Amino acid sequence: MISGLTASDTLLELPTSGPHPELRKAEMRDIQPILNLINSYAAKGIMLPRTEFELSENIRDFTVAYQGDRLVGCGALHFYSPTVAEVRSLAVAEQTRTTGIGRLLIEWLVEEARDFKLDAVFAFTYVPGFFAKMKFHVVERGELPLKAWKDCLRCPKFTSCDEIAVLRVLAPYRYTAHRAAEALSLTEELLVQLPTVKPELAFNT
Repeated sequence: MISGLTASDTLLELPTSGPHPELRKAEMRDIQPILNLINSYAAKGIMLPRTEFELSENIRDFTVAYQGDRLVGCGALHFYSPTVAEVRSLAVAEQTRTTGIGRLLIEWLVEEARDFKLDAVFAFTYVPGFFAKMKFHVVERGELPLKAWKDCLRCPKFTSCDEIAVLRVLAPYRYTAHRAAEALSLTEELLVQLPTVKPELAFNT
């Protein structure tokens, strides 16, 4: 859930010269390079570690960026409901020859979300300024699906989390309507029907 972006990755422009990265959907052969990239940040406490099993289960979520035969970035779009998904495992290799890889990955993942007709995408991050430039805005965690917190349970920072939740709404009218419907459903679930006393029992007391 934690992003492996740093301050340098907030540079949104790609250079006019030099090789541009190739973006594509991840394949099984990308699992080890992705693990190496993500877990290099996990060792520094910046991202959650991933296992080969987890990557194998979720490889279809991932998009990768390559320069030649070198993985220079990755990111995943993970679905939580028919309307909302999370941008996660976003990481850019250190000392890459190209800036702007983070932007390219976000643009790809947002476009993928649009293709699936999602209403919104969200992320947890330490670099909200970067996401702000990508049209995300800071939100309270309570606005996000409870299922989105499942990874938090195994995070060493669970009790003292300092990540910031950000959201980008892709379909404002549908998103607002769904949020209202969810709120109504939750309210109805919380209503408690008080027991009533039958008249014949009331007279016999």
